[in-house]
Amino acid sequence: MPSSPPKSPFYGGWLLGLAALRLAAQSLLIHPAYQLHRDEYLHLDQANHLAWGYISLPPLTSWVAWLVQALGGGEYWVHFFPAFFGVLTLVLVWALVHELGGGFYAKLLAAGAVLLSALLRINLLFQPNSFDVLAWTAATYCLVRYLHTTRLAWMLALGAVLGLGMLNKYNVVFWAAGMLPALLLSEHRQRVFGRRATYLAAGLALLIFLPNLLWQVQHHFPVVWHMQELKRTQLVNVEASDFLKSQLLFFLNSFWLLVAAGVGLARWPALRPYRFLGWSVLLTLAIFLGLHAKDYYAIGLYPPLLAVGAVYMEHLLRAGRWRYLRPVLPLVQLLLIVPMLRVGFPLQPPAALQARAADFEALGLLRWEDGQNHPLPQDFADMLGWREMTDKAVAAYQLLPDSLRAHTLVLCDNYGQTGALNYYSRGRLPLAVSFNADYVYWFPDLSTIRAFVLVTEDGGPDKEDEQHFQRVQRLTTVEEPLAREHGTQINLLTGPDQAIIQKLKLRLQDRQQLR
Repeated sequence: MPSSPPKSPFYGGWLLGLAALRLAAQSLLIHPAYQLHRDEYLHLDQANHLAWGYISLPPLTSWVAWLVQALGGGEYWVHFFPAFFGVLTLVLVWALVHELGGGFYAKLLAAGAVLLSALLRINLLFQPNSFDVLAWTAATYCLVRYLHTTRLAWMLALGAVLGLGMLNKYNVVFWAAGMLPALLLSEHRQRVFGRRATYLAAGLALLIFLPNLLWQVQHHFPVVWHMQELKRTQLVNVEASDFLKSQLLFFLNSFWLLVAAGVGLARWPALRPYRFLGWSVLLTLAIFLGLHAKDYYAIGLYPPLLAVGAVYMEHLLRAGRWRYLRPVLPLVQLLLIVPMLRVGFPLQPPAALQARAADFEALGLLRWEDGQNHPLPQDFADMLGWREMTDKAVAAYQLLPDSLRAHTLVLCDNYGQTGALNYYSRGRLPLAVSFNADYVYWFPDLSTIRAFVLVTEDGGPDKEDEQHFQRVQRLTTVEEPLAREHGTQINLLTGPDQAIIQKLKLRLQDRQQLR
């Protein structure tokens, strides 16, 4: 393998321009009618409860959420960080093309594939997925650099990336699950597994990840409970055909680059040293299919593969009759992003998207985690109704006399409701909690509670529980028709007796012990 990258120019000016375009795209891809996504509210709320772990994910996202808060907490900064991680992914793919010997044309093709793809959608939301894709891409880049140079620093960098990746999302373990056997079967087996650098890197990754591992031990491995719950409620509805269809759609405008990567790795001698990359992708996809994983779990596999495909395509088009396609392929990337924009992003108001339901249904995008079809894609429905819900909860709270407000519990059914109230109320409500997700650890002392603002999808307390309150008022509901929370009810409950308080304490204790 070459000991250093090619001496061709890096074209940093072009890269800077593409990075700026990538950042600017964030503010153009969401219509103002939409709010933050359900999952974003939980991640943002974790900044108020910094810890080395959470039920739903490791701690790195909460650290970024703390930065968002330090910068004012506005929606611009919420969207900035996933976009920034997208920019870093773009930079690494550009650098990997350079490392593989590609020139400017290959870099442009690879950058277009990353820029104009489903990664735009991934980088739209404040979730751990953007950093996850970055970690997969960075790990592959560090590995290739190590194989070129055998410098300890690059293997340690790989260990640091994997450690941070595990602090972000456990999904990065599947990068290793596919890569390690691929390397064992490759010509690099001795270079990787026969040197101490690999084991030092593994130790560094474990050291970085260790605080979260200890947190899992102290809390009886809630990640196991979370994965079992995920498998029972969501992954059971994942079909292999839908998973594979999504893999085709992720990079629809550049799918031919993925095909070129496969052909190039199989046939072109210059890419023979990198065949392990292709095998690792196939192995990881097989693991995900066996586990009924969600389609986007695998998206981190593709940025390095796009770099390989771009290098091979540049080689094919450098001379001969196919050279006339050189200006055509970037145009194809631009043109094919148009249909992706129409169905992949909330560029229009909800009613306008509902009118085009057939477009979404044809691609299976109306099928939610419950396995049923709905009027809007789930992600879009999860970005509606939150401000309305918050305003109505605040109005209910304001009905209480001052003597009760300091002793009020705002209780919600799920983490989306809870996090949204805490984000939009801005101090107008006590911090909301829920028996769902990480909120079970953040309850106040229930013994002091004398009133409840209850936000629920179930219509309020049942008749048995109702008798334990002096007064139950079913006030209003969320009226946004296309919101996933449509019909969620706002209730005001006052004068709880000790029996209901004790029942809530026992329920809270049970939920904490389940984890």
